[in-house]
This record gives sequence, C-alpha cells and structure tokens, in this order.
Amino acid sequence: MFTAKAMVHSLKSQDTVTILHEKSNNDVIAEYNGQRYTAIFNPFVCMYYVDDIYGKLQNLNQCPICGDHIA
Repeated sequence: MFTAKAMVHSLKSQDTVTILHEKSNNDVIAEYNGQRYTAIFNPFVCMYYVDDIYGKLQNLNQCPICGDHIA
C-alpha cells in the first residue's frame, strides 16, 4: 500500500490516491476519497489512471479481476 499521483477520471486532472493492490498494469485497485476503484498503470508515462466514474467497487475487500482479498 502506497500513495501516488494519479489521473482521476471525473476530475480530468491529477490527485493523490492510495494504491491498495497491484497485480499487473491492468489489475490495480486504488482508494480515493474513502472509496475503492479500479485503476490501471500506464508504464509509458509512469502514471496511474483511476476510474472513479465507472470503476466503483461494490465488494470493497475483493479484487474484481483476480479475486484476491484486499486489506
């Protein structure tokens, strides 16, 4: 778990988020404003992209992609 600058979809700008789970570039879970969302990491620009519009997680303790438990 660590904090990082990320592009937040609804803001269309950067903000600080907490990365909770990262299994691959396309399997990232981030926490922003107390809610968990899906995210991706773009290695070409070294930036996380958090989808706080369509990527809100209903089951806050499980990754929807790999099924891992998230603390």
